[in-house]
Amino acid sequence: MLTLVILTVIAFLIGGALSYCFFKYGLKARYDKIIKEAETEAEVIKKKQTSGSKRENSMNKKADLEKEVALRNQKIQQAENKLKQREMVLNQKNEELQRKRNENEAIKENLDAQLVIIEKKKEELDQLQSQEREKLEALSGLSAEEAKERLVESLKEEAKTQAQSYINDIMDDAKLTANREAKRIVIQSIQRVATETAIENSVTVFHIESDEIKGRIIGREGRNIRALEAATGVEIVVDDTPEAIVLSAFDPVRREIARLALHQLVTDGRIHPARIEEVVAKVRKQVEDEIIETGKRTTIDLGIHGLHPELIRIIGKMKYRSSYGQNLLQHARETANLCAVMASELGLNPKKAKRAGLLHDIGKVPDEEPELPHALLGMKLAEKYKEKPDICNAIGAHHDEVEMTSLLSYRTGM
Repeated sequence: MLTLVILTVIAFLIGGALSYCFFKYGLKARYDKIIKEAETEAEVIKKKQTSGSKRENSMNKKADLEKEVALRNQKIQQAENKLKQREMVLNQKNEELQRKRNENEAIKENLDAQLVIIEKKKEELDQLQSQEREKLEALSGLSAEEAKERLVESLKEEAKTQAQSYINDIMDDAKLTANREAKRIVIQSIQRVATETAIENSVTVFHIESDEIKGRIIGREGRNIRALEAATGVEIVVDDTPEAIVLSAFDPVRREIARLALHQLVTDGRIHPARIEEVVAKVRKQVEDEIIETGKRTTIDLGIHGLHPELIRIIGKMKYRSSYGQNLLQHARETANLCAVMASELGLNPKKAKRAGLLHDIGKVPDEEPELPHALLGMKLAEKYKEKPDICNAIGAHHDEVEMTSLLSYRTGM
């Protein structure tokens, strides 16, 4: 049994060895063959792959070149299209220019033909005019020049008449407009200066040392102030204004009398109705004397003689009156001197001119308040007191209230 097992094992080992040897040498040969075939096949495949890669690169380059060529061809095509469009536009413009040139040529030919016709018509018209002129000359017995002169004269006269009519209409309209505009300007000027002028011409401020004197001026139950207002004809305003009393009246002489009377009463200290009447009467006499003295001194200074005493008194009253911010007497003296100088330059009587210049504003200081303009009132006063007609006219005409009758009036109006 053991021997059988051993023999079996040995047989198995021998069979295994023989199988090993067979497989070793038989399979190796087959393995080598398969390896060689695989290497050959790999070499073939490698060559094929190398050839395919080269072919693919060539195809890619070819495709790129074809794209670039197509792009260039496209650009060239676009440029050609633009050139064709420009060529078409130029052709159209050339055709349009040619068409206009042809039209201009046709118009020119038409105009030339019309000019020829016009020249012919003109010649025919000249012939007709010449024939008609000869007929008219034969019928009228006048030559063309004589007829032309008569026609020109007739037209001149007609033009003068029409021009004069136009001038009159324009002057009338200008006068109307000027009067309206002048009134507007005067009204505006009066409105601007009315307040100051009214205050200047109607109010005098009397200054006092202390407000205690106001009570004494007013008096018991206002008897003193009423007596003073009645005696002077001036309204006396006593208010809260410190150290001042307002005297209000349009007559500057009355305001001056009230001012001087108040001054004497305050200085004297005795203020009662009887004393007030006495002082006012005395001051009124002094002011009247001063007015007359001022008038006489003015006429003597200017070398004017023979004036009526009432005119001398009126000249003296000018001292207490102002006009447009200027003292009226000073204005009259300056006007008198200017009138004398201008009259001498013009060869007129300087004495008369000076007399008219001095008296030209006497209507501004009347004893009463009439409604007449001051120039007319002054003329009436001069006539009343026997001044010569040319002097009276100069006074009345210096603001064009009456018509000027001499150069003397014109100088005074200036």
